[in-house]
Amino acid sequence: MSASDTPKRSMRTPLGRVRNLGAAHSGTSDFWRQRLTAVAMTLLMIPVLVIIMMTLGRNQAGAKQILGSLPIAVIMMLFIVASAWHMKIGMQVVIEDYVHNEKLKLTAIMLNNFFSIAVALASIYAILQLSSGV
Repeated sequence: MSASDTPKRSMRTPLGRVRNLGAAHSGTSDFWRQRLTAVAMTLLMIPVLVIIMMTLGRNQAGAKQILGSLPIAVIMMLFIVASAWHMKIGMQVVIEDYVHNEKLKLTAIMLNNFFSIAVALASIYAILQLSSGV
């Protein structure tokens, strides 16, 4: 029996070797990031609903005036970033769990990332256009 045939010895228990690893073997970071974005969206939900209610019944110029305010733009952008990040993580978890073909899984994850970034950037661009007065 050569040295390469002997099993690798470790001081860690089997539970210690797999602790904090999920099915994707990436740990629980996505779980905590998704909880963080959920808390951020929950905290931002009331200000965003108030902003939406303030724009109801107004014409385009009135809505633009409200949405063009710097504090409102910041609140909306924070909500957009938290929502897009939450969406990206949630879809990635679904893809990792239910798509079994590795090439299709990689393609779907890449498309998910691009879509999430595109939605966030388009939304942020729209808010910046309103807040800059252009």
